[in-house]
Amino acid sequence: MPEDDKLSDTGQFIQKMDGQLLGWEHPAARLREALDYDHFRLYAQPVIVLAPPQEIAMAEVLVRLREEEARMLPPGDFLPAFEHYGMMGELDRWVVRGALRKLGENGRVKKLSVNVSGQTIEEPGFAPFVAMQLRLATLDPSSLVIEIDENDAIDRRQAAERFAAEMKGIGCELLLDGFARRSVSFEPLKALLVDYVKVDGTIVRNILRSASAATKLKAIVRVGEVTGVGVIAECVEEEAILANLKLLKVGYAQGFGVHQPVPIDELFNA
Repeated sequence: MPEDDKLSDTGQFIQKMDGQLLGWEHPAARLREALDYDHFRLYAQPVIVLAPPQEIAMAEVLVRLREEEARMLPPGDFLPAFEHYGMMGELDRWVVRGALRKLGENGRVKKLSVNVSGQTIEEPGFAPFVAMQLRLATLDPSSLVIEIDENDAIDRRQAAERFAAEMKGIGCELLLDGFARRSVSFEPLKALLVDYVKVDGTIVRNILRSASAATKLKAIVRVGEVTGVGVIAECVEEEAILANLKLLKVGYAQGFGVHQPVPIDELFNA
């Protein structure tokens, strides 16, 4: 059998196995169908200002995939497939368009954050797309916050710095997610010109029982005060942790103990 035929057969076999893992017969085609026919639904989870009166500073946009009988698949069930087939840029575009439509309705939330994938960070055409969508929506670019994961900032440093510069050039704000998960340096804040850092949830969850975690958070807060970078504590699930975050003068909090994710329409229309 020719080598090309062997590779083709192997590719078909792997795709079949992927489909069995997902419960889909043709996973790539199913993802394409979901994008073309808007099978996704946007959810949002607020980020709250911890200083009184604890208003919504922004909301993080989350995406779910609607399956049969209105069942919603969480991101962990389908994002790996999008990554595997190199389609994350298309999904990120879909989310940006939906987020800007909601902001254009002038609801109670004035700022939305959208996570972008490593594939999107390396895509030269994404920044012009965002700029065009903002112009079409006639929105203030700063109402869109772009979230970059710390892993991508480290592993794709050159691409991340270029991408960040493009987003800042448009006028969007930048957020570094999972901050201090891996890095022991504040250098990414300077290199990426971020407006916010979202402290990794492992640190936040342990501040009451780990001196190391508390020290890390205090250092992040001090640097935030000096640089003007907003500090967001994620994965806030306990009232005692929330109270401690206020004592430490952390600016913002997000998590199930603050506000659960809800359909984005519900949040905007409340």
